Amino acid sequence: MSTAAITVADVSKTFRLPHQRYSTLKERALHPFRSREIEELRALQDVSVTVEQGEFFGIVGRNGSGKSTLLKCLAGIYEADGGTLEVQGTLSPFIELGVGFNPDLTARDNVLINAILLGLTRREARRRFDEIIAFAELEEFIDLKLKNYSSGMHVRLAFSVATQVDADVLLIDEVLAVGDAAFQQKCFGQFQKLKDAGRTIVLVTHDMTAVERFCDRAMLIERGRVLAAGDPHDIALAYNEINFGRLVHETNDDGARYGDHTAAEITDAWFENDAGRRINVLAQGEPLHIVMEIRFHTHLDEPVFGFTIRNEAGHTVFATRTDMRGVETGGFRPGESAIMRVAMDNWFAPNVYRLTPSIARTVGSMDALDIREDLTSLTVHGTGNAGGVVDQPHAMNVARR
Repeated sequence: MSTAAITVADVSKTFRLPHQRYSTLKERALHPFRSREIEELRALQDVSVTVEQGEFFGIVGRNGSGKSTLLKCLAGIYEADGGTLEVQGTLSPFIELGVGFNPDLTARDNVLINAILLGLTRREARRRFDEIIAFAELEEFIDLKLKNYSSGMHVRLAFSVATQVDADVLLIDEVLAVGDAAFQQKCFGQFQKLKDAGRTIVLVTHDMTAVERFCDRAMLIERGRVLAAGDPHDIALAYNEINFGRLVHETNDDGARYGDHTAAEITDAWFENDAGRRINVLAQGEPLHIVMEIRFHTHLDEPVFGFTIRNEAGHTVFATRTDMRGVETGGFRPGESAIMRVAMDNWFAPNVYRLTPSIARTVGSMDALDIREDLTSLTVHGTGNAGGVVDQPHAMNVARR
């Protein structure tokens, strides 16, 4: 039977924030009757979670959701207002850049001091010193005071110390975002080594690729409450739904309009999921339906319907017309309406896409009746992208010659 490395039960944390803060006695004397209203910020609300020994556990959520507050409660930096927190074994926190470092000391002194504080003996700290510095790639700067280090150098040194000690549980916050791309990849390699060694790791991150790559389980926090916990892929999708779902509603979808739409007009256009529900956010790989509604004011035979989809950079990533696909649209009388629908699997790369529906009079003439530029939008989210405009499913193999 597995044993829990971390147990969090009904933990709450509230911060009391004054609307007016006085830093000197003079300010208080000058404003003795000014209101000192206090606002309460409930950073954590009845949070419960169990992390098993040897588990790589991810915590995700938008900025201000309570992720870092939870880690600081686990590390003992904050005291929870209610509930219980238990950590089995030694703990190594890597939560905030520069915490535990003395800027007036050299890297050499800071490494030794912090390694000892994290549980190593003096002899062991000296024995591992070269390895710590080599991982951080700071051999040329070991006798330089930390106040002269860049933020990236701070990250490299702090991460190297935190992961080289023999802690049972590691708490790692989003501070890796400060490091350069090459060092981040190096850190990911270290994550894999720690995972293989059976260490318990709690990672707070906005990187859904890292969550799916390393985590055994993950948890989504929103406004201090646990929304979901479980499979990393499901949690990554839920995070993107919340994050991008909020952003897309702020988009202005009114675009330009072209053509003489007195004969026929596009009254609406939208995206649907496979259940027939209108959407403006969709995960990669999910079925997608592109729909427009047309109303006719004169008699038309075989009008041409089309869709164009462009990404944020304005590049056309998809375009189709009924005449190109050999689709006969039929004849329409004044007052009639029609629904034109395209079904496809959504393999667009993560991005915001804008839809331009169009109607032309008939096959061959291409006389534009109505073009609604960027009439609506869709945010596609996914947990990984190689850099293309689409992530088309494909097979790979490598054969030795």
